[in-house]
Amino acid sequence: MPSPSLEQERLQFQQSPLLAMPIAGTIAWTVAGIAGAFLPVTSAAWVLFIATGSTFGLAVLIGKLTGENLLSGAANSFDRLFLTTIGMASLAWAIAIPFFLVEPTSLPLSVGILAGMMWLPLSWIIEHWVGAFHAVVRTLGIVAAHFLWPESRFVAIPAVIVAVYLVSIIVLAKRDRAAKR
Repeated sequence: MPSPSLEQERLQFQQSPLLAMPIAGTIAWTVAGIAGAFLPVTSAAWVLFIATGSTFGLAVLIGKLTGENLLSGAANSFDRLFLTTIGMASLAWAIAIPFFLVEPTSLPLSVGILAGMMWLPLSWIIEHWVGAFHAVVRTLGIVAAHFLWPESRFVAIPAVIVAVYLVSIIVLAKRDRAAKR
């Protein structure tokens, strides 16, 4: 049996609801934002590190509810590309941690932007505007919140990210429903 073409693999990838990761991200950033409202910066930073670092594992569990198997990353070329973008975002800790050590309140800015970069290639893979929307609006919103509310960065930045996630989840859910019709 011949191997599927890249276009066939792309169509297969596009059939996924793609909701597990953004739902997990929403949960992680909500936890980080709540912690930021009540804890000192050092403790809030630990919560942010742990919550955002747990996103993929949480997404694996949520995927069982959405019908996504994130552990079958070798299913096709686009699954592997998507997992590579997760790896790319993970490597961003090499920027976030040293920046955090110099300026602790920078953590939501650096992690929020660097982890959001994976949405641009996702937009290309699924041939839909939602990924570009998410990456651009998230980045602009994070930078604005960073400067507008410097004393509340651990609350304001997660709030921006959660708001963008919620819009993206709605769009992805509508996309999935339309594809199934």
